[in-house]
Amino acid sequence: MYDLTALGIRAKQAAAALSQCSSAEKDAALLAIADALQANVSQILKANQKDLDAAQANGMSKAMQDRLRLSGERIESIANAVRELVSLPDPVGLVLEGSRRPNGISITKITVPLGVVGIIFESRPNVTVDCAALCLKSGNACILRGGKEAIHSNLALTQVMQQALAGTAVPADAVLLVEDTSRETATALMKLNQYVDVLIPRGGAGLIQAVVQNATVPVIETGVGNCHAFVDQSADLEMAVRIVENGKTQRPSVCNALETLLVHQDIAGAFLPLVKQRLDQHNVELRGCPKTREILGDCVVPATEEDYYTEFLDYILAVKVVADMDEAIAHIARYSSHHSEVIITNNLENSRKFTSMVDSAAVYVNASTRFTDGGQFGLGAEIGISTQKLHARGPMGLRELVSYKYVIHGDGQIR
Repeated sequence: MYDLTALGIRAKQAAAALSQCSSAEKDAALLAIADALQANVSQILKANQKDLDAAQANGMSKAMQDRLRLSGERIESIANAVRELVSLPDPVGLVLEGSRRPNGISITKITVPLGVVGIIFESRPNVTVDCAALCLKSGNACILRGGKEAIHSNLALTQVMQQALAGTAVPADAVLLVEDTSRETATALMKLNQYVDVLIPRGGAGLIQAVVQNATVPVIETGVGNCHAFVDQSADLEMAVRIVENGKTQRPSVCNALETLLVHQDIAGAFLPLVKQRLDQHNVELRGCPKTREILGDCVVPATEEDYYTEFLDYILAVKVVADMDEAIAHIARYSSHHSEVIITNNLENSRKFTSMVDSAAVYVNASTRFTDGGQFGLGAEIGISTQKLHARGPMGLRELVSYKYVIHGDGQIR
């Protein structure tokens, strides 16, 4: 079996060394990684093509192939995201608060790295670099375990990053890849408590639940993106069409893509034909309630209960006509994964009610859910979108990858 213990030992040693690196040394390492990515585009694309060839042979959907595909432009974007991290403040060593007790001891609360971060993810090779760069900047070593669909891409990217780090103060073992993609190795990583301080899964519902249910290492759960748009009776219909089109079709294979459209009954007759006409340009399949089918006809597939729970990650959109905002909010509460939801409205009170009552990590008014992204939020990148409520929620950037400790100074006090 693959020797995860040896990998864990290397990561733990790298984390200790990395914790002593200065901000300037970490930033220099990030710049070296960014430059190396752009200098090795040809090598990376050759590896990525092997994964794409295998994906096509195995019948992977076009939307999922898009998640897997790299290009010169995408690699440049990945490299630029790494460079953006350099401009962000170092999250390590910040004094959060301090006090002096009546007995004279002083207590300071400061930020510290988590240690060794394990990331289990699926078929998006950009995650390999995003996670490594975020961990490095926040003083953490990382153990990356990607899916078999992207193994050649991940190997190439990790090799490039390790070679770049070899010429810096940051140890090359700060970025490690599990090269065995078997389920057994993934399960073993979930139980590597002696060496891994926290585990972050990124992927579909099956992967996330497997990690949550099997891990003994503490887990920060990132969520499936069953995202909703509610078009209320006061909405600008053309704005609503643009937001729904963008949310569903700009990149349907990602977690912040739109999966369900809720429409107020008072404007459904006017709005649904407009949005269908726009979505037809992208060959989006609509799965709708009886009222939706009454308005649009038999071209709409009857929606099932399961459809409203589903993260399609494809050109499919569930649609439901609702009586009012209360029904829309109740629908979201029942079916949502608590990732991202949007209301399209011109009514200020409705927007306030929606943002107050919808319990999701990101709640929008008149803007696409596609903005739920670390880069778009100014975080440089993200290690995942957390839909839980403890420690981190929403796009997880540098600040979410540190913990804190208390440092106490005295002059001989005893209790």
